[in-house]
Amino acid sequence: MTSEIDDIDAKILKLVQSDASLSVADIATKVGLSSSPCWRRIKRLEETGIIACQVTILDRELLGLNFEVYVAVKLDRPTRSNLRAFEAAVKEFPEVLGCATVTGAVDYVLRIVTTDMHTYDDFLRDQILSMDLVQTAVSRIVIRSVKDTTDLPLHLIAPE
Repeated sequence: MTSEIDDIDAKILKLVQSDASLSVADIATKVGLSSSPCWRRIKRLEETGIIACQVTILDRELLGLNFEVYVAVKLDRPTRSNLRAFEAAVKEFPEVLGCATVTGAVDYVLRIVTTDMHTYDDFLRDQILSMDLVQTAVSRIVIRSVKDTTDLPLHLIAPE
């Protein structure tokens, strides 16, 4: 798929992943195209799925969602059906912003956001630990976020 991305596409992607509110005219000017060819490139990137969606990123701390935790979860028995059941359950929890299957001593790492430690404790007890599937859940409370971005490292596929 990356062979279909040229330098101009990469510049467009860099711009829109940083600010999806830019107009086609603004993007075109910044990448050195007129609006019509720029619009066609953006549409192609959307149609191929490279641009998956456009979202608005909210400031969670201004909204009072100040408590962030990474939780390493080990299932009691990581059978195919238990893995599917756990993944289906986790997808339903809005507090879980990310869930990844990982290698090593645990099966999953979850990124969870709540309002405070008490709300997190309730969520952990009532949702995660109440599942018969879960053997252990080890929490790592985030003290300070050093880097939090949604920008992909596009220089790896189209050097500038």
